[in-house]
Amino acid sequence: MKFTLALLAALGACHLVYAQTAVTPTGHVELFNGRDFSGWTFCMKGDADPRATWSVTNGVIHCTGKPTGYIRSVGAYQDYVLTVEWRFRKVAPKADNTGVLVHMQLPDKVWPACVQVQGKHTRQGDLFLMAGAESKEHRGMDANTPLPLRGGANEHPIGEWDTVRTVCAGGTVTAYVNERLMNETTECTVTNGFIGIQSEGGEIEIRKMALDPLPGK
Repeated sequence: MKFTLALLAALGACHLVYAQTAVTPTGHVELFNGRDFSGWTFCMKGDADPRATWSVTNGVIHCTGKPTGYIRSVGAYQDYVLTVEWRFRKVAPKADNTGVLVHMQLPDKVWPACVQVQGKHTRQGDLFLMAGAESKEHRGMDANTPLPLRGGANEHPIGEWDTVRTVCAGGTVTAYVNERLMNETTECTVTNGFIGIQSEGGEIEIRKMALDPLPGK
């Protein structure tokens, strides 16, 4: 596994970066290059070394799920379609969780203000408004209570690849799992920011993370 000098400087610490202008994609953007973590940084609970949690082998990101933390994009984005292809290697009680984080805000911490598309086994597509982020549909609910799935789960069996597509358009976040609409929330108080994947117990692999412009843009 290869790390850039910038990433080596960041390893093992939840660190602050200066705010930057969010980019709106005008074409297809591959966020993962299939080789290393270029364009990504880490935040791990207890300043743990992320190299013990995150690795790249044969064009696939592997996450052990322990300890808690996340990988996030160095760049900030707004108004896009995010596609993540991932799978669980195995699941066990309290070892079956991850999530896609959008509109992540600084400072880096576990957990930052953002919108989470839940990745927990059988619950992919629940929406969490985290660390003070809020939305019209969630307002008045407990912070640890998600907006639940619209209908049942739509995940493939353990070991098979799932596609999670998140559409971020202004203050609206819409979640699809394997092309089925699972959830939507509007009037979010965070409308741009970094993109991340959680390490939260589940042993997962990720083979694709990419952005595309909103339909019609």
